[in-house]
Amino acid sequence: MKLHPYISHKILDIETLRQRLQHWRAVGNKIVFTNGCFDILHLGHVELLAQCRTYGDYVIVGLNADASVKRLKGENRPINDQEARAAVLAALSFVDAVVIFDQDTPLELIKTIQPDVLVKGGDYEADKVVGADIVRQAGGEVRIVPLVKGLSTSAIISKTSAK
Repeated sequence: MKLHPYISHKILDIETLRQRLQHWRAVGNKIVFTNGCFDILHLGHVELLAQCRTYGDYVIVGLNADASVKRLKGENRPINDQEARAAVLAALSFVDAVVIFDQDTPLELIKTIQPDVLVKGGDYEADKVVGADIVRQAGGEVRIVPLVKGLSTSAIISKTSAK
């Protein structure tokens, strides 16, 4: 699939991300990281990602690869493949980079990125967020963003399946 350059330049492999991080940090920018499956992008996701922007200068989204989503969510997921999910995320103005990872957790990615701020949705407790210890040990912070009530990809799928 050929993506518009405005979108494609934000979908990065780990090496390109390292290079961008080096440049962003060299001029003193604050790096924010969040992750997820983002299978059917909904208002709750958009609110979380917009909130990420308020915590720093650059927002990096770790996106679970298709195989990872399947392991975490079941055989019928993801609904949208990783290329489509990455493109939709990259199209958002407050997302600066999207990197796809195949592990079930973003731990290795967090170790590589060393974000200044690690953000998760309100269904998590700060002390139980994967990588929270790494971020805090490096002087960073963990932020929990309240969920938008009643919104989840699973709920959307259940609702449409019931019709």
